[in-house]
Amino acid sequence: MTQCCRRALAVRSPSNAQRKTATEAPVTSSPTTPGLARFNTSQDSAALAALHEVCASSAWGSKLLAQRPYATVEALFDASDAAMAELSDEDLAEAMAGHPPIGRPKPGDPTSSREQRGMAGASEELKAEMLELNLAYQDRFGHVFLICATGSTGEQMRDAMRTRIGNSPEQEREIVRTELGKINRIRLTRLAEEDQD
Repeated sequence: MTQCCRRALAVRSPSNAQRKTATEAPVTSSPTTPGLARFNTSQDSAALAALHEVCASSAWGSKLLAQRPYATVEALFDASDAAMAELSDEDLAEAMAGHPPIGRPKPGDPTSSREQRGMAGASEELKAEMLELNLAYQDRFGHVFLICATGSTGEQMRDAMRTRIGNSPEQEREIVRTELGKINRIRLTRLAEEDQD
């Protein structure tokens, strides 16, 4: 049987109807989530506002907005990672400005409180040490210490800050870029899974 005939049979055959070749679009394993569907169809201004809640960099938000619609959450993650890799130093500074210091979540902001939950039960001694380290870090690098705090204890965050304060500005900038990428993925997951506004 020739290649052409086999292809025609595969298309007509019910058991092979879902089969795809390397040149055709892949079958996605996960359906579009309610939040992702809403994000894909939102007005640009609403989608951009949602992206700003994820990351304060306007360049990052604009890049993600321009690539809508997203077929899957993984496609959204890939776009986020690519946009994060392209951010300039100024864009990174803008993104970091949207994050409060570790140990001092924004009052009334459930996102920063949830992400910094590891500091909630910290001793007064640890809180004082974190404040001192935060100030030393800001003096050295000119911005807040940024870490993907979700799931980390206060002690783990303190230890990371102690280690990272010895980095060069160039090393630290790339670590910050990686940490922002992790935070963005967590926040994008929440955006994509939200069932309602």
